[in-house]
Amino acid sequence: MSNTQFAFLKKENVPTQAQWQKAIDELNFQVRLTIDPELAPFEDEGFSPCQWGDTDEDVGFEICYEPAEDVFDDDDEFKSVAAGNDYCISMSWGGELKDCAAVMIASCALATSFDAVISYEGDEPDSLEKLVSNTKDVILEAEKE
Repeated sequence: MSNTQFAFLKKENVPTQAQWQKAIDELNFQVRLTIDPELAPFEDEGFSPCQWGDTDEDVGFEICYEPAEDVFDDDDEFKSVAAGNDYCISMSWGGELKDCAAVMIASCALATSFDAVISYEGDEPDSLEKLVSNTKDVILEAEKE
């Protein structure tokens, strides 16, 4: 079963790979996540590999860039979650905790540095503080695997 986290933001705020990586690094989580150096915003679709700390583990998530209206279609409740943002970066993963943690770290960076609204599966977004706290918890659990 896959899970999807949506990052709704203004199209002009969609970061380059370097900007996104810098934002991730500035969060100073207990593990360093390196997103794909070849990441091409607006072009990439499909699996996006990440490096988890200093390991060579196969970590990453499926990524999709698209206009927000394509994500929520005619669902007014879901549309309200987007909070007026016109673009969406969707990140999906399977059951691996490190993949989930990678998505959460990437999402925290989008929320803190690029004003993204983060929604898990279309649910109401948590506060930034709760998102960061949950991310730290998932990282700790993922490190146990």
